[in-house]
Parts: sequence; C-alpha cells; structure tokens
Amino acid sequence: MTFPPELFTLPNLLTEFRILCLPFLLFLAWQDYETAFMVLLAAAFLSDVLDGLAARWTGQISQFGARLDSWADVSLFVTITISAWWLWPEIVRSEAAYIAVVMACYALPALIGYLKFRAFTSYHTWIVKCAVAAIGLSLYIFFVGGPVWPFRWATALCVLAAIEEIAITVVSTEPHSDVRSLWDVLRHLTKNNNLGE
Repeated sequence: MTFPPELFTLPNLLTEFRILCLPFLLFLAWQDYETAFMVLLAAAFLSDVLDGLAARWTGQISQFGARLDSWADVSLFVTITISAWWLWPEIVRSEAAYIAVVMACYALPALIGYLKFRAFTSYHTWIVKCAVAAIGLSLYIFFVGGPVWPFRWATALCVLAAIEEIAITVVSTEPHSDVRSLWDVLRHLTKNNNLGE
C-alpha cells in the first residue's frame, strides 16, 4: 500500500496530529479526565494554528492540505460537542441553541459547496480563521466556569463566516481553497472577466 507524498509534509503532519487526537479526546471525556482533556484540546488547537503557518512558511500549500484541514476542523468540533456533553452536560444544555448554530455554520457551507461542485470546499477565509480562534478561546473560558458571552459573540462571528463562505460558493464557477475573503474572489472574477473581453 502506497501513501500519497502529501501526507508527510510538515503542515499535513500537524493536521494529522489533530485528527489523531480525536479518539483520545473522546476517551478522556468519557473517563471524566477534565484536565487531561483540556490539555490535549489545547494541543489540538495549537496544531490548527501551526499547520497553516507551516504551509505558508514551507511553501507547501495544497488543495489536499486545505481539504484535510477542513475535515480535521469539522471532526474536532464534533468531538468537542460530544465530549462537552459528557464532561459538562448542564453547560451544553444551557447553550444548546448556540452550539447548534456553530455546528450548522460548519455543516451548511460545506453541504452547499458539495451540492454545487460535487466536492467539499475549504476556503479558510480570514473571517473563518477568526471565528475558529474565537470559538476555541471562548470554549476554554466557558468550560472553566467563565462567562458565556464570549462564546455567544464567537457564535455570531461563525454566522458571518458561514454567510461569506456560502456567498463565495454562489459566485464561484469552480471550487477554491485558501481564499482570503469574498472580496478577493469577486476581484479575481472581475479581473478574469475583463481579460476575457
């Protein structure tokens, strides 16, 4: 059995580390090891920050890596939701509506992208990156007994990110990866249209 060489680049190894964390996070949550869960979750979030930086620093940006990163992000947030239910059920119950909105913000743009392009999109816009960082930070505040308003504000940012991703899918004629914003996509389309005239 041969593996694609992209699997062994530094950014993709960091992303794969995040994927490998998932069963251990679930195990730690199921066994009620709250501190160990939080430490491993921090490592998973750190890998999410570092994989993008590593891809840019090493020039190893690829469609494969972008898609792998998107799958890792979605899988991590599903794992966090399940784990939070086991570790902090009362918190999850009280914020269920916001958690559902965050999950929908990950699922809906991916579904719309798949319906249009028959492939999952992986835009990684600046708003998405900010939303992921805000959700990650607010979850820590949330899980250690802090206020819930940072999580709710982060949820609003997730909604904006999802709207932008859906808009990018609507205006695009082919799937993109690693785009900065809807504005950049529109500018690129306008430039191509002007060249075609």
